[in-house]
Amino acid sequence: MSDFIDILPALACGCVLPIVVVWLTIRNEMNKTNTRTQIVLAAIEKNPDMDLEELMAKISPKKKLLKEKLLTKLLWGGIVAFLGTALIGYCVWGGYAGGIDLSDLQGFSLIGAVLLGIGIAFLVNYHIGKKMLAKEMEAEQQKLLEQA
Repeated sequence: MSDFIDILPALACGCVLPIVVVWLTIRNEMNKTNTRTQIVLAAIEKNPDMDLEELMAKISPKKKLLKEKLLTKLLWGGIVAFLGTALIGYCVWGGYAGGIDLSDLQGFSLIGAVLLGIGIAFLVNYHIGKKMLAKEMEAEQQKLLEQA
């Protein structure tokens, strides 16, 4: 029984938590869709001659532009790379100053290295995407200027 209690936190974080996060995300999307549906039905009841395409364009969520998506990658890349660098720096300082258990130091440095690698991957993705999608972003910008 003691072994089961020991693995219970890992089981909760590894299995239950991701399932709950996915369930909450799906539930949130369903609620948004149901709300939009209710708005459209109420509008149709009040005015059956209304232009539904225009109404749907107004109440549907706005699509992110390519530039916004790339800037989000830049932001997350910077944050995650900074966290990884800070954690590795903490491990270096902790190893130099002492007072930290070696196994903890190895675990923290591994986590820091993984975070740094993920952050660098986001930053590389941003720079490559910026070069590859330059024409598409220019076309999106022209389309927005034409609409305004």
